[in-house]
Amino acid sequence: MADDDQQWKIPTIVQELAATGRDELPSRYVVCDHGRPTSAVASDDSIPVVDLSRLSSGAADEAAKLRSALQNWGLFLAVGHGIEPALLGEMMAVTTNFFNLPLEEKQKYTNLVGGKKEHQLQGYGGDMILSETQVLDWSDRFYLNVEPESRRLYDLWPTQPPSFRDILHRYAARCRELADGVLREVAKVVGLREEGCLVDMLDEKAVTYVRLNLYPRCPRPEKVLGFRPHSDASMLTVVLNNAAGLQVLRDGEWYDVPVVPDALVVNLGDTVEVVSNGLLKSPVHKVVANSERKRVSVAAFYTVDPEREVEPAPELVSEERPRRYGSMKNSDYIRELHESLARGERAIDRVKI
Repeated sequence: MADDDQQWKIPTIVQELAATGRDELPSRYVVCDHGRPTSAVASDDSIPVVDLSRLSSGAADEAAKLRSALQNWGLFLAVGHGIEPALLGEMMAVTTNFFNLPLEEKQKYTNLVGGKKEHQLQGYGGDMILSETQVLDWSDRFYLNVEPESRRLYDLWPTQPPSFRDILHRYAARCRELADGVLREVAKVVGLREEGCLVDMLDEKAVTYVRLNLYPRCPRPEKVLGFRPHSDASMLTVVLNNAAGLQVLRDGEWYDVPVVPDALVVNLGDTVEVVSNGLLKSPVHKVVANSERKRVSVAAFYTVDPEREVEPAPELVSEERPRRYGSMKNSDYIRELHESLARGERAIDRVKI
């Protein structure tokens, strides 16, 4: 057991808190007044739905829609992606079934190590906690490395439900195909000479993380956040979810990301913002809580080799558009992102010039 003076480093499992049925929330989850969720903006300018099958067949109007989505939102809803609805359903089912396991079974895969004093990225649990005053998110998470297979820590891959490993493996492979196709289009949008250069950055040393998320029902959703505002340290992120709650920031206003059956949310990550020298932006997004139903999501993060230096592409730097970002090794950037999250800051601000 951790020393008494270290107990604040161990977050409570939110699912267990929610199960008590109490109306009052622990103070560690209550967001300050100015950071509390507000109603999203109602707008006719909705987040685009892009049909990737039409895009791959050369439909000019679909390419224009994607370009607009990337430039104005940094994300879009992908349909026609070729991933069978049955596989999407299986992935959502094994994720939900994992979170429904007894706490004792889930704790076999805890992200707390060293006598529960230290937080590691992979595993089941909650936030990395850096201070006693840190406000925590109303969610539980389960991070896993899925690519390359040599980096998988199979001790952390659940044996229950029995189909979990196979379904996650198949789902991640299909999402990678989707990500490669989108990144080829991103390269065209920013004007890179080589259409495949962004895909090539996801080489055999690149790492794909999957994060399973549970956002339990909350008796006072107006006082908490399911996931605080942030952007992703990825090239690209692909999200499967079963309920509303995701919001994206644009021009200082928050917009709801709608749930479309069998659609996947695709958003740019900080790596694309840096490589494009700011031509495209990594969107800031958050998750709000709900008193009526829980939300489950599966996020796949496609990141470059941890040892790669991430910096603007030389061909996108000129006298007219000088370099706007410095260089940082990707492993350092991912570490900075998680520490910045805990501080309520953005890691990308550390590399802006």
